[in-house]
Amino acid sequence: RALVNDPKIIFADEPTGNLDSKNGAGIIDLLIQLHRERQTTLVLVTHAPEVAEHAGRVITLADGKVVGDEYREENANGQRSTVN
Repeated sequence: RALVNDPKIIFADEPTGNLDSKNGAGIIDLLIQLHRERQTTLVLVTHAPEVAEHAGRVITLADGKVVGDEYREENANGQRSTVN
């Protein structure tokens, strides 16, 4: 339902939480596809490093405070970030 009106921004709180790895990867692939095809901005909350590695920017929180704000051209695997 959230995608019907072609939103410009998608907020996703733990979009892969409680999913097995195959379905979680499918959700991330869908979000990346939306970003590429519709230029949708994605704001994700995650505890999963394998999800965060796709991002062009990662803001890290600890005890409710920002402890890191990293822009990156490449992800942890040395590949260009999937989502900017």
